[in-house]
Amino acid sequence: MRKFLTLVQRELVAYFSSPLAYIVLTAFLFFNGYVFWLITAYLNDPRTQAMAPLRLIFGGTIFFWLFLLFMVPVITMRLLAEERRTGTLEVLLTSPVTETQVVLGKFTAAFVFYLFLWAPTLVYVGILASRAKLDYGPVASGYLGIALIGTLFLSVGVLTSALVRNQIIAAVLAFAVLVVIFSLGLVENVVTAPLAKNVLGYMNMWNHMDDFARGIVDTRHVVYHLSLAGFFLFLATQALEASKGR
Repeated sequence: MRKFLTLVQRELVAYFSSPLAYIVLTAFLFFNGYVFWLITAYLNDPRTQAMAPLRLIFGGTIFFWLFLLFMVPVITMRLLAEERRTGTLEVLLTSPVTETQVVLGKFTAAFVFYLFLWAPTLVYVGILASRAKLDYGPVASGYLGIALIGTLFLSVGVLTSALVRNQIIAAVLAFAVLVVIFSLGLVENVVTAPLAKNVLGYMNMWNHMDDFARGIVDTRHVVYHLSLAGFFLFLATQALEASKGR
């Protein structure tokens, strides 16, 4: 456990020592703040049908998904690719830590940074609570959904970073894989075969996030995200073991 925590601390220091982290944080807060303003302005229009603003904030618009698809690859691209490029990965793998500890340590640090990005959005919840009575159940489940989606997306980023030595290529690969995973669920609306429709519906992350935003915590959604994340992290571990063998 001590070695694992040391790895996490090492990565967190690297994150907050990098200008890129603050660029990502600034862009994230600016973009989210602008989207929040657009949503509240839209809902304040008397001609707009009444709806819960948090359902729009928590995955109810394409802006939410687009920013995640672009942001997560940037967060994860340097995790292992930079270590491989600079030659420090070989040193790390010959130290008394396992490949699993390396992968999980880097993933955990990325996840902590991901949660750090979302923490300031609690201000939006406070603003809404000051204007109207707020049900905190959907708020909690909405943030749970954000955490679960982050777990899956970050695991893909860790895998692609483990496969290549160039950060940009790692980010592009992660973006491509995430777009495929995200798009598969949306195909549900165009297929007619019952079995395919059910399978694709199970993979529809937009519907998953809508359920979380409404306060519905479906264990099937939880299992989907955690199992896929575990699979991608396992593949990342195997990629490191294969590179160690060479």
